[in-house]
Parts: sequence; structure tokens; C-alpha cells
Amino acid sequence: MDRTPMILKTDPGGRPIRWIDVRNAAGYLLRDEVAWASPETAIVLHGGTCARTGQRSRIDIPSIVAVSGARAAFYDATVPRLTNAALFLRDRRLCCYCGEVFDGRTALLTRDHVQPISRGGSDIWDNVVTSCRACNQKKDDRLIEECALEMLYIPYTPSRAEAMILENRRILADQMDYLLAQVPRRDRARRQAVLA
Repeated sequence: MDRTPMILKTDPGGRPIRWIDVRNAAGYLLRDEVAWASPETAIVLHGGTCARTGQRSRIDIPSIVAVSGARAAFYDATVPRLTNAALFLRDRRLCCYCGEVFDGRTALLTRDHVQPISRGGSDIWDNVVTSCRACNQKKDDRLIEECALEMLYIPYTPSRAEAMILENRRILADQMDYLLAQVPRRDRARRQAVLA
């Protein structure tokens, strides 16, 4: 497994755009297309040795790069793509009904529609939760009030910054702090209380 960290690309105003690999970040730096960068170095790249000086070339790749001219189009209105992987990460692999955590056992998890699609529900963030297979089968196509289950947390649509946290399994501490600072404070407190 590649352990090379991903670099957070933002627009000059600091709005996150996407994760890029180290090579792309190095390209922006070498072409002088970086408006600003975080002080934290994610990785150091070494090149060849200069025949004249005997010194080896080196470039420090920051963990966050703001690229000149880049734009985070529709940043606030962007709803992250709903996938099972992102859903299970949003819900911390916790079954909404029995409370069991399924770390490393995602094959036992399913996407449950709080209001079943057969009953007019939609396949959207605000209507889906992580459920273990047993609880999902127990709930079947019924509403919560029609079965002997209770919800342990309320589903929500993650912000763009939260979605970026969910997308990167190798996120660095300063990148996490940067993205969490962009999650609205009221949402952060509510979500931490629900999932604590």
C-alpha cells in the first residue's frame, strides 16, 4: 500500500478543491503557480546530484497548496457524492440501530433508507444511515415507528470539507485541522454530540 500523503489543493482564497498527488503539487511549485502554502512539509523529494556543486536537489512539498488561478466552483452548493464507502465513514462504521462498530468488517454493513424507497423515500444523504445486515433485514421496508428499532443518530448531508475528510484515508493532522475549521461550528458541535 502506498503511504505517500495526498496534498490538499485549494483556491487562493483557501477553499478546498481536491486532493492531488505529490507530483502534481511539485509541478505547481516548480512552475511558480502556488499563491500560498502551509508551513507544514508533507514530504521531501530528492533529485539528482549537481556535478558542479555536488549538492543533491531537494523540494519540500507542503501539505496544503493554494494554486493561483484555481477556483472552487460551486463550493458551497456542492453536495458530495453518496457512496457506501463515504456513508460508512460518515457514520464511523456504526450501525444506526444496534450500535455495533464494524471496523474492518464493512462487508457486514449496508445502506439503509430511513424512509424506504418503496414508501416514497429518496437515496440522499439525509435519508440514509449505516446499518448492519441483521438490523437492515429486521427493519425491512418499514418505517422506524413500525418496527422494534430506534435510531442512535440522525443522518445528515456532509459539507464539502467533511466530504474531503472522508475521501482521504491518509489525511495529515494539519490538513484535518484546516478542513474541520471550514465545517460550520453549529454542525461540528451537533455532529460530535451525536456520534460521540
